[in-house]
Amino acid sequence: MKHYEVEILDAKTREKLCFLDKVEPQATIAEIKSLFTKTHPQWYPARQSLRLDPKGKSLKDEDVLQKLPVGTTATLYFRDLGAQISWVTVFLTEYAGPLFIYLLFYFRVPFIYGHKYDFTSSRHTVVHLACTCHSLHYVKRLLETLFVHRFSHGTMPLRNIFKNCTYYWGFAAWMAYYINHPLYTPPTYGAQQVKLALAIFVICQLGNFSIHMALRDLRPAGSKTRKIPYPTKNPFTWLFLLVSCPNYTYEVGSWIGFAIMTQCLPVALFSLVGFTQMTIWAKGKHRSYLKEFRDYPPLRMPIIPFLL
Repeated sequence: MKHYEVEILDAKTREKLCFLDKVEPQATIAEIKSLFTKTHPQWYPARQSLRLDPKGKSLKDEDVLQKLPVGTTATLYFRDLGAQISWVTVFLTEYAGPLFIYLLFYFRVPFIYGHKYDFTSSRHTVVHLACTCHSLHYVKRLLETLFVHRFSHGTMPLRNIFKNCTYYWGFAAWMAYYINHPLYTPPTYGAQQVKLALAIFVICQLGNFSIHMALRDLRPAGSKTRKIPYPTKNPFTWLFLLVSCPNYTYEVGSWIGFAIMTQCLPVALFSLVGFTQMTIWAKGKHRSYLKEFRDYPPLRMPIIPFLL
């Protein structure tokens, strides 16, 4: 059995960083990264990007050396992805923040609205209902992060957590400030508007959870297998017939319901920004599905049935 020789060059400077001798043909990129780390411990595997071309795409960890278009002497190019942090840590941090911040405004802790309002309670039922809905939403997200989601990538760049937390924490504080403000006024159409909005919120939350469970069951634990998601016996998953990412559809629907319930402009803006970002993600996943699966259902749209 012939062994491979692998040289790893810096993708920017073309400087030789490492030379690996007698590498097994069946070695994966993940194993090569581990060998590289032994000579350069500052670059642990999660922050390494190895590619065949300096400006090419990163090779997957599961790619096998002998199946790559290289000779017995392979040249790989390295790029440093920067300090990494686990997705679980990122999500827990993103979601715990809004939960805690919103409650600070709800309980009107000192120095927010003035001393005479310290630890007072709103007289409007919708304010208490909004706090319950907001809190349950983020508790759900935290529990899903711990027990439901399975991540295809274990880490993300550490710098992203600051951007993400600014978004989630900032909007939580902004909307909480107005909803829990002593001068807050209830929705224009009163209880009817609140009940309708609550129904939208609850239905969409159940739908979002159902989609997450369906996606979880689609990928066995410890696997990176990708399959076409299809509806199950759960009616909430039937939206898969029309869109590729119904979890995003339900997520946007939840925040639209919350915006109607509270009739609060910051919530509406949060919904709009979230919809814009989730549309970008949905389009990317939709294109990925179309590229990977030739028999992908043709009627599906990325996020909104028949439209987008």
